[in-house]
Amino acid sequence: MAIKILSVDDEQDLEILLTQYFRRKIRKGEYEFSFAHNGLEALQMVLEKKDFDIILSDINMPEMDGLTLLTKINEMRNPALKCIMVSAYGDMGNIRSAMNNGAFDFATKPIDLDDLSRTIEKAIEEIEFVRKSQSEHTQLESIKSDLAVAGEIQQAILPRLFPPISEFADHVDLYATMTPAKEVGGDFFDFFKVDDQRVGFVIADVSGKGVPASIFMAVSRTLLRATGMRGTEPGECLTYVNNMLCSESVDSMFVTIFYGIYNIETGLLTYTNAGHNPPYIVHASGAVEALPFSDNIVAGMFDGIDYTQHTLQLEKGDSLFLFTDGVTEAFNPAGEEFDEKGLEQALAHTGSQPSSHKICQEILQAVNRFADSEPQSDDITVMAIKRL
Repeated sequence: MAIKILSVDDEQDLEILLTQYFRRKIRKGEYEFSFAHNGLEALQMVLEKKDFDIILSDINMPEMDGLTLLTKINEMRNPALKCIMVSAYGDMGNIRSAMNNGAFDFATKPIDLDDLSRTIEKAIEEIEFVRKSQSEHTQLESIKSDLAVAGEIQQAILPRLFPPISEFADHVDLYATMTPAKEVGGDFFDFFKVDDQRVGFVIADVSGKGVPASIFMAVSRTLLRATGMRGTEPGECLTYVNNMLCSESVDSMFVTIFYGIYNIETGLLTYTNAGHNPPYIVHASGAVEALPFSDNIVAGMFDGIDYTQHTLQLEKGDSLFLFTDGVTEAFNPAGEEFDEKGLEQALAHTGSQPSSHKICQEILQAVNRFADSEPQSDDITVMAIKRL
């Protein structure tokens, strides 16, 4: 596209000089000149066309001088529109005022057209840089908007209504929440009905952050939910999900998963922990007990792995608290981690017979108090399951 230049000067001879000197660039379509004879006429042309790239303006003109025109152009706030001011060599006071008020450059009369040509080329380079920056900014804004929508979609696929399974509400108290570190995250949780006496639940943490982690998260959740709702035992379920993830995994992504099936009648919990943080039991007495570390590796790295499962008996009033490492790896301004000790202390102070919602909120508040002004560096997900 041609660079559009508006020359503003009350001297008619300048129009002839410019069209003659730049005739080759005009013929090639590189430059396109328009002419105005005072600032007021130029301002009207700029407001009508709004596509000029360079304003080449004399300072001393009738009706509206160049400095006033420059002020009006600055009010349009178009960083890609460059003004080159022209005046007599002895008029340095006005030239200095023009430069202080945002002119890109200046030329003195009588105009050295070779020098003016170099000045225009320099302005064009600046215009191209500004336009490229504006284009990149627009793209970033578009990506930011897309990420915001993706974050809303991601939150929408997680359970948001509690109790998540209304017919089990008299037997088990379920609650969970996920706070991503970025617009989208790699953590997820889920609850689903397996049969009339059992509820499946999962908490997981995908390696990495951002868009790749969120996509891998969606795939992992879909596979696990579809397999678990068939009533498959946790060990067998994770074995199948792992093999499927390995066949589709890219960039060596993996996911830590704690998947369990809870019997609402007996309080028996059957679970498989694929490399996830060991959960805690908050006993009805208030005592806090950590489950053993997992003997299974993370999912999505090596296929052909047979995942083992274990059982756990929850007594009435007992709660199982699950979390992702965004909790224990939260940092404060001094660079200290919240760690497992901080979590255990926070769990011990959740009070007598707390609800699942209260346990989760108390832990999140404890993490926020500890982190103070330090920004969240990882997704934070918490879950609690209480036998009523």
